[in-house]
Amino acid sequence: MVMTSKMQKIIAETQPMGWILEPQAKELLTECGLGIPKGIVTDSLDTAQKFLAANAGPVVIKAVSADIVHKTEHQAVVTGIQDPDTLAEHMERLLSLKGCSQVLVEEMVSGIEILVGGKNDTQFGPVVVLGPGGTGVELYNDTAIRMAPVKPTDVYSMVDSLGAKPVFQGFRGRPGVNMEALVHLLVTFSGLIMDLEPFFESIDLNPVICTPERCVVADARIMLF
Repeated sequence: MVMTSKMQKIIAETQPMGWILEPQAKELLTECGLGIPKGIVTDSLDTAQKFLAANAGPVVIKAVSADIVHKTEHQAVVTGIQDPDTLAEHMERLLSLKGCSQVLVEEMVSGIEILVGGKNDTQFGPVVVLGPGGTGVELYNDTAIRMAPVKPTDVYSMVDSLGAKPVFQGFRGRPGVNMEALVHLLVTFSGLIMDLEPFFESIDLNPVICTPERCVVADARIMLF
């Protein structure tokens, strides 16, 4: 793939900071054809509450701050918000965090949580990482790694090599991952990190929420040189 002018603009604007804030990271991912949850970035409680009212289910709210790289360490993410009073309470707290002038409000997507990562290896160049996602990713240490770019057959072999393979396929009556959507995600992502090779150190898409219909990037962090 070829980087668009919008993608180049995002890189140029964020390079001095050393990383790309989640809303801009998701803009970049959307620009290359990856799916993200519906959401808005705002400092207005009224706007946030209107989004909640228009959404069919609960929402997640996240602080947007250049001072907060790891949001979970700062309690900067609140999930499962279903009423306007709870939204108001948490939005006020998040906006009081260091460097936070806006919040990201998104639909909550449920499904299988996976990790998709990119590393700019000094010896091999860009590599793609796949594994089970969420907070347990470091605990289980169950990942598959391939050099970019990856082909569809590589994606299937990556899944086959994981201890969590049964989860991807559907486990104990639960639906599995849409493999066509996962292949699209990883092939597209691997092309992206090839283009970003001069600029990025690491990319973490965790979690990516996968259902029998789609794969959606629920959280994204891009660290730059």
